[in-house]
Amino acid sequence: MTAEVSQSAEIRSALVRLRRTTGLPVAFGGLVESRLRQMRISELNGTATPALSALAVTSGNGLGGRAVALGRPCAVTDYSCSRQISHEYDTAVAAEGLRSVLAVPVVVRRRVRGVLYGALRDARPLGDRMLGAAVDAARDVEQALVVADEARDLVIAARAGPGRAAGQDSARDSAAWEQVREAHAALRALAPRIADPALRTELLDACGLLTAGTGPAAGTGPAEAAGPAPREVDVLACVAAGATNAVAAERLGVTAETVKGYLRSAMRKLGARTRGEAVVAARRAGWLP
Repeated sequence: MTAEVSQSAEIRSALVRLRRTTGLPVAFGGLVESRLRQMRISELNGTATPALSALAVTSGNGLGGRAVALGRPCAVTDYSCSRQISHEYDTAVAAEGLRSVLAVPVVVRRRVRGVLYGALRDARPLGDRMLGAAVDAARDVEQALVVADEARDLVIAARAGPGRAAGQDSARDSAAWEQVREAHAALRALAPRIADPALRTELLDACGLLTAGTGPAAGTGPAEAAGPAPREVDVLACVAAGATNAVAAERLGVTAETVKGYLRSAMRKLGARTRGEAVVAARRAGWLP
């Protein structure tokens, strides 16, 4: 699954939530094509016609373009008569029968990445509750895109890490190898938060790249007797990075008691008596880089 498809899926889910929480009959949106400085409407929810589909909205033009240019929410009570916006897209808006419209930008690292719209077919003010719900939906998309961006950066770092370290035993104690270990811990913590199954699988595959070749030969070590559960590796990765049980629980979205349970299970499989011994044994077994 490409990054654009994944981002479009986030927009699509946000539109469903927006309509559900506000009762707005129509919601639509799309991603900003940064090179062209325009936003293309790709996702429609509740529309009666295809008039808005694939419409390219230039930054500064119309309501959505204004939201892109300003980087903040915008709304009009009667689209076709509003003096706050330009009217390049009146034909498409009128074909869909829309009057009151709001547009909220999705902003990630100070860059507008998309726009969510909500609309009524009659001309009446869109209250603070509707605007607040639209802003909340946009924030959800922003958080999802931040996590996806971080995940992809870590995947790149993970794929580069083993290549730098391969064949260099001393590198395991170097700052470079510590960065690889930190990337592994971050990947394991991020993976459960990724809604996109393809991206989540890619993250876990990258974790496998980091641990490839670090364990014992086949038939040796505790890993052969009892392999780790994924969550046990997640907890060990956090512990190896110096996290307490409380911090590990926060990163993984579980309780501290759950972390303790996974850690005890991992320690038992590894034959370790302390957290430190468990980390060392997990590295020897190839569970961790």
